[in-house]
Amino acid sequence: MKRVFLIVLDSFGIGEMPDAIDFQDEGSNTIKAASTSEFFSMPNMQRLGLFNIDGVDCREGVGEPKATYARMTEVSKGKDTTIGHWEIAGIQSERPLPTYPQGFPKEILDKFQEATGRGIICNKPYSGTDVIRDYGKQHVETGDLIVYTSADSVFQIAAHEAVVPIETLYEYCKIAREILVGEHGVGRVIARPFEGEYPDFKRTSRRHDFSILPPTDTMLNNLKDHNFDVIAVGKINDIFAGQGITEYVYTKNNEEGIERTLEYLDKDFEGLCFINLVDFDMLYGHRNDVDGYAKALTHFDNRLPAILDKLREEDILMITADHGCDPLTPSTDHSREYTPWIIYGKQVKENNNLGTRESFSDIAKTITDYFGIWSDIKGESALHKFKV
Repeated sequence: MKRVFLIVLDSFGIGEMPDAIDFQDEGSNTIKAASTSEFFSMPNMQRLGLFNIDGVDCREGVGEPKATYARMTEVSKGKDTTIGHWEIAGIQSERPLPTYPQGFPKEILDKFQEATGRGIICNKPYSGTDVIRDYGKQHVETGDLIVYTSADSVFQIAAHEAVVPIETLYEYCKIAREILVGEHGVGRVIARPFEGEYPDFKRTSRRHDFSILPPTDTMLNNLKDHNFDVIAVGKINDIFAGQGITEYVYTKNNEEGIERTLEYLDKDFEGLCFINLVDFDMLYGHRNDVDGYAKALTHFDNRLPAILDKLREEDILMITADHGCDPLTPSTDHSREYTPWIIYGKQVKENNNLGTRESFSDIAKTITDYFGIWSDIKGESALHKFKV
């Protein structure tokens, strides 16, 4: 019974790509930034080969890594969650999703206000915690919705749960999703509920993403169409708008994501378990919290042996990332970086360097190849280079 567990350490970049300057990300290196913290410790990932990957020089590599490893190049024109995960799943995006550094145009906001019957405040790129600090009081007093964006292709709606019930907020997001199509087809509409009293507002765990549909089939569709299980843990189901997924579970944080992964390791299924651990990006990268980022990486590394111990004979574990988010640069946005690809299992060669791969999509092609599926999705399979 073949199973692949694909874990995305959200935003765990390993150094700037050659075109980083085009994205204003020259010098970004998320792993190196995190490694400057006294709280950074990843001995288990080190044993697998993390620090043997091309270009990773923040720690010494080991003489005999226990896994196959590679450096992944993003070919899609973007550096956001949607584009990154899509490429991992086999879609190479030639054009970036639209972004709104000056806020959303009047015609979009007019349609949204008319449909919801509520006013709009902010309409700027903003930090999610700062926006409720600066606009939360006005929202509570007026009922106007806080609409904001970021460097990513997102339309975010923040609302106090006592002012806008959570299901109503989700309905507003669905309305926005229907409006934001065509040239304004942003990657995600995101519900950002919060609670508390001014000035101590806090975001709740009931965030929900409403993603644009993937433009073509992905490895998820390929697997599902061939009657394999496709299990999504964390925000994976939202990123792919449910396409190609047979079962999903949402998580509140990294620890819950790890716990759900451990539970699926104990279950009988055949196919893919696709996991996103979001805390690195959401809680620490975007807030330039170097120590927090380092602690989160250390926590994952501490929990990794429990995952490795549960792997069965035909299981393959893959660990990668979708972009960078260097917590040491002045920017609080994602960064254009290479990502790691660690491949481990009883069927996987040890001490095997695959060098620098040309696309994140090699992951998708390798996974479909492992399950014996021919597919026209993008990417080059590396299965023959690491399977014993």
